Amino acid sequence: MHFKAVITLLSISLLAVELPLAAQRPALTRAPVLTQAIDESKLHTLRGNTRPEVNPANDRGLVPDNLPMDHLMLQLQRSPDQQRALDQFTEDLHNPKSPSYHQWLTAAEIGKQFGLAPQDLSTISSWLQSHGFTVNSVYSNGLLIDFSGTAGQIRQTFHTEIHSLDVNGVRHIANMTDPQIPEALASAIAGIVSLHDFRPRAMVSKQIKKRTDFSFTSGGYNYEAVTPGDLATIYNLTPLFAGGNTGAGQTIALIEDADLYSNQDWTTFRNTFGLSQYTAGSLTTVHPSGSSAANNCAAPGLAGGDDGEAALDVEWASAAAPSAAIQLVSCAGTKTTFGGMIAIQNLIDSANPPRILSLSYGECEAENGASANSAFSLAFQQAVAEGISVFVAAGDEGAASCDAGATSASHGIGVSGFASTPYNVAVGGTDFGDSSLGTNASYWNSSNGADYTSAFSYIPEIPWNDSCASSLLANYFGYSTTYGTSGFCGSSTGQHYYLNVVAGSGGPSNCATGNSAANGLANGTCEGYAKPSWQTGAGVPADGVRDLPDVSLFAADGAWGHYLVFCWSDLKNGGASCAGDPSTWAGGGGTSFSTPIMAGIQALVNARAGGPQGNPNYVYYQLAASGSCDSSNGDSAVSGCIFHSVTRGDIDVNCGGTADCYGATISSHGGGRIPGGAGGGNGALSVSDQAFSPAYGTAGGWSFASGNGSVNAYNLVNAWNSVAVP
Repeated sequence: MHFKAVITLLSISLLAVELPLAAQRPALTRAPVLTQAIDESKLHTLRGNTRPEVNPANDRGLVPDNLPMDHLMLQLQRSPDQQRALDQFTEDLHNPKSPSYHQWLTAAEIGKQFGLAPQDLSTISSWLQSHGFTVNSVYSNGLLIDFSGTAGQIRQTFHTEIHSLDVNGVRHIANMTDPQIPEALASAIAGIVSLHDFRPRAMVSKQIKKRTDFSFTSGGYNYEAVTPGDLATIYNLTPLFAGGNTGAGQTIALIEDADLYSNQDWTTFRNTFGLSQYTAGSLTTVHPSGSSAANNCAAPGLAGGDDGEAALDVEWASAAAPSAAIQLVSCAGTKTTFGGMIAIQNLIDSANPPRILSLSYGECEAENGASANSAFSLAFQQAVAEGISVFVAAGDEGAASCDAGATSASHGIGVSGFASTPYNVAVGGTDFGDSSLGTNASYWNSSNGADYTSAFSYIPEIPWNDSCASSLLANYFGYSTTYGTSGFCGSSTGQHYYLNVVAGSGGPSNCATGNSAANGLANGTCEGYAKPSWQTGAGVPADGVRDLPDVSLFAADGAWGHYLVFCWSDLKNGGASCAGDPSTWAGGGGTSFSTPIMAGIQALVNARAGGPQGNPNYVYYQLAASGSCDSSNGDSAVSGCIFHSVTRGDIDVNCGGTADCYGATISSHGGGRIPGGAGGGNGALSVSDQAFSPAYGTAGGWSFASGNGSVNAYNLVNAWNSVAVP
């Protein structure tokens, strides 16, 4: 759209092939791991479970003992032998040569095979009840207990106080120290998922970045907004749709902590952009209860504006798979538990969950904490064992995910703990490179065609990056360097328009486990997830840890003139009227868009492959190993490609201080490194603080900036079975 912007245990009946039962799954007995008497005087600390905002300056004192703490989640853990067995079984599920290939399990079967023994679950439940807690439910996976109590009971049982905090004028509650449990229970308990009310962030940038001094034409600043028709053209969905593969029979679950403002917005979006011709497409809202959970999933309502996230998720998933059944899966959060986590746990606990799940929220590993990181990893592994493909937004902060919303990075390199597990696809974000080269007319029609489509073809891509640390932005404005007072980040234009931590995210996992020794930094005993077996190929670092992202799609919010539109008519929370020309609708960017789109593409894969596929990364990386095309060559070289390798630009963001920051200087005096985020944030995030090594640049093959790159959907779908079929 082109315009000037105005704004196992499988039962025998489920077996699809006749194989000996022993050949399809490992045979383990669930021996109790809790064998000692509980001694409340001998305690074990669950380290890495205190928010970085907890400090004397923010402390406003103890909350009342009778403050309700409803639907807390106690995350349990398997024995090492059980975890190794499930890890191997997960590999076998994705190995076409294994007799266990695609022999997906149910939640109950996972619990019977890989959960804690009933005696252990009973011991832990009885211990909670002896301290006055109500045990609401024990999940059928045998690894999660929903319980409720009061702040006083938390203090007495887990030996940590719940205090009120004032963080930048916003009231919160949080535990003041890491919780403690009896040593006798330590082998079975990973931690409490959350003892605070800090919520993860939706990965969406709603603001269109208008630059009155940044013009592609002498007559004004032209924007090319991406619409569903443009998406289909650019990423080659059109021939799939023409051939009858539009996602019919597939269900995509979008995980939310808010409901839609109006279902009519989804209908208006589809009607406006020509998607309503696919009459099989549907939208439902689900508040899942799971098979064993108590009534812990209430309708969340609008959740203070997160309904905008819900709107764009359901609309753009539907744009990529217009005949799919779209499920908005939402739960209200409690004082301590993110509603999206409740929705995920209940969904995968249900008897017949959807086989594609998309999550567009995140929190950096160091802030998320060891218990919450473990909860997401265990949940996503369970989902994969059930055949569910999990797509998670990599984030919108470059490699500085602990600095979301800041004007400069001060916490060093970090990634989202929601996206960094070995069991999900981490989806990054790109922008289009035509504007930086002045070649817009080669890829966009000067007027809109049917359904507001104006893209001609695939368009060269660059990483999405709104920061003054972007080398492409710096070069466009005539600067050879990004950092320091003489670089673009020290200039008046850079400081005024581009001083922000906004870019598609990527980087190494570095604090999935362990304990940060400083405020939100990946130091102390922090360690990343181990490198998954499937993460190999040209460009993948030999760093021993999980690296993000895996794939990327367009997610820009207007810095180079391109963004996405969506219908969100909630005017009170920042939406816009969906009447008339879509140029007046809500618009923006973020990996919140690229993630549901990639989930929609997976629906087309599943439809072609004939069933659920579990973790798509096993196939992505095999297909990428056969080679990719250089995105910079544009449409002339991508017809036979599966992946477009992004080779221009970076996801570097501006920074201040000393944590992975190079070149921060005092603006008024010049020269010298400085501590603590001073200097106007005019440094650039760097792998080294002794020499500039941007975090991170692009490269042929895989890179931290875009993973394997973006996809040619038609080629991906048609090549899938070449490596995914035994």
